[in-house]
Amino acid sequence: MDAANTTLPSPYLAEEHEMLRAQVRRFVETEVKPHAEAWEKDGMVPRAVLRRMGELGFLGIRYPEEYGGSAMNTFGSVILAEELGKSTFGGFAITVLVHTDMASVHIANAGSPAQKAERLPDIIAGKKIVAVAVTEPDAGSDVKGIRTTARREGEAYVLNGAKMFITNGVHADYYCVAAKTNAEARPSQSVSMFLVEKGTPGFTVSRALDKHGWRCSDTAELSFADCRVPAENLLGAEGRGFYAIMGNFQNERLVIGAMAMGEAQAALDLTLDYVTTRQAFGTPLFEKQAIRQRLAMLAAKVEAGRQLVYHAAFLDTQGLDAVREVSMVKAYCGELVNEVMYDCLQFHGGMGYMRESTIERMTCDARVQAIGGGATEVMLEEIAKRLRR
Repeated sequence: MDAANTTLPSPYLAEEHEMLRAQVRRFVETEVKPHAEAWEKDGMVPRAVLRRMGELGFLGIRYPEEYGGSAMNTFGSVILAEELGKSTFGGFAITVLVHTDMASVHIANAGSPAQKAERLPDIIAGKKIVAVAVTEPDAGSDVKGIRTTARREGEAYVLNGAKMFITNGVHADYYCVAAKTNAEARPSQSVSMFLVEKGTPGFTVSRALDKHGWRCSDTAELSFADCRVPAENLLGAEGRGFYAIMGNFQNERLVIGAMAMGEAQAALDLTLDYVTTRQAFGTPLFEKQAIRQRLAMLAAKVEAGRQLVYHAAFLDTQGLDAVREVSMVKAYCGELVNEVMYDCLQFHGGMGYMRESTIERMTCDARVQAIGGGATEVMLEEIAKRLRR
């Protein structure tokens, strides 16, 4: 099955969204798939590739035109994430999506006019890459539990602490860092966000992390030891960082869900190709009822997941509270993509277990989809709180 034929017209999408899909898909086919195996070995996506994406307008889909963006709605991010997921290289996809939809948003949403004018054009052009540093060794989704501190000293803040599992953390140029500015305040009012530039004294990349999947995504542990950040690098008001992080969690989780459904669709497509050509006991594997029915049910589930993503995105475009639906997206799609990969690898037999196999790499990449951005168990609790409307 040709992946290009697996996305049917949607009542949610406008012509500009379909044009974006075609452009991203073409870029993935010509400039990602032929080269990304080398990126897996190098442990990073070349910055030249990200600059090329900036030139093509892929890194500023949601941002204002005055900074070089396209000012599209939520579906722009969803389409980008879905098509990047179909690349079969999860590390590449997440490198881009952290930059566009999880990190730079803190500058776009909370930055001052001066901060945005100075930073966003280069971010959108791919000349500067952004990471977001919230997670710590003892705090992930529990943002109130972070221990990194920032104390005001004259015209600077002094940061101390450590961050863990930071995507783009090794090679980023800008880091949006969460730190506690007032230990005496209510937990939800104690966190602030700061823009820290690479090379700032006291800020170091402690180590690059070696991961189970997402191999071409550079991931790091960060350290802040009396790191002095100009007071003008505060993003938004002091004490408002928790709300900024929680607000963007919804976009992050929606994007991860869309990426997961792109991955799942790509896995089904390549597995269908395999089982219709691989012979076993004198006939193609697809002639086995058990195999074709399992694939049919997975296809139905993926379509349901895709529509759940689109519905949540629609609610967001209408300015409606979609925490319940987005949490469902993250929980359902994160688990489903792993179910799909399990069966697809199984149907590839011994070849699926080989490192040279695309489905083997995709299976490793998909495992984190039920963890990163809010583990399934955290998402189910968010849903449970909202079961009674």
